Amino acid sequence: MPILDWLNKGEAVKTAKQVPYRLLQGVKSLSYGDPNNENMLIQGDNLDALKALLPLYAGKVKCIYIDPPYNTKSAFEHYDDNLEHSQWLSMMYPRLELLRELLAEDGSIWVSIDDSEGAYLRVIMDEIFGRNNFVAANVWQKRYSRENREAIGDVHEYIYVYTLQPKTFKKNRNKVPLTEEQAKVYKNPNSDPNGRWRTIPITAQAGHATPDQFYEIIAPGGAIHTPSKGRCWGMAKATFDKLNAEGRIYFGKNGNSQPNLIRYLSEVEGVVP
Repeated sequence: MPILDWLNKGEAVKTAKQVPYRLLQGVKSLSYGDPNNENMLIQGDNLDALKALLPLYAGKVKCIYIDPPYNTKSAFEHYDDNLEHSQWLSMMYPRLELLRELLAEDGSIWVSIDDSEGAYLRVIMDEIFGRNNFVAANVWQKRYSRENREAIGDVHEYIYVYTLQPKTFKKNRNKVPLTEEQAKVYKNPNSDPNGRWRTIPITAQAGHATPDQFYEIIAPGGAIHTPSKGRCWGMAKATFDKLNAEGRIYFGKNGNSQPNLIRYLSEVEGVVP
């Protein structure tokens, strides 16, 4: 795993442990609703705030989103976004360490960034959260007008996503509902009572096939189908026979085409984000 080094990194690594625990002080005049609920808006240095949250929420936070300074060499109303590179890294490292302690095993962290420090952020997140726990670098378009001030126009930024349990995250993450444009391939030409459907090929590469994935299929019209060279059926014969008996195999309008699986629109949970 790559390890990024910079001036005073050793001090940055110690910072998260050295920050003292502070008690959160409620401000009654700014509070509303049930005082025992878990909603909080915290004002103060985020390093102090994160350390104060640890006794309450360590390992419990399901979703973390941060929008850190991008270090774009710009000055804004509330902060100066012009740190020396090693200072920026030293600022980010302990905060990410504390966020790692807050993150639940089945949670995820999402971090906005651009090209100014994105590559370096990726490496220190690999170090803190684990390179194998990287999920994706989502690209989002931030402007639609052409940017002519640079050598090559910059129109996008990133959102890096890490999780502590990639398999669990993949299993539990929400899918995106199909749009009508995506669902237009599902039709119902035969007035199937189960609704709109499409066909899915049932062949697969033969590299890891078992013997029961090689067999002849006789179509209703009498045609005999076998997988082409280097291919196999994507299911065992017993599974195919069961699906065929349930009317889930389609042989084309003439009843002699290569068999395909019928997938109903109602069975589609959504698409991958």
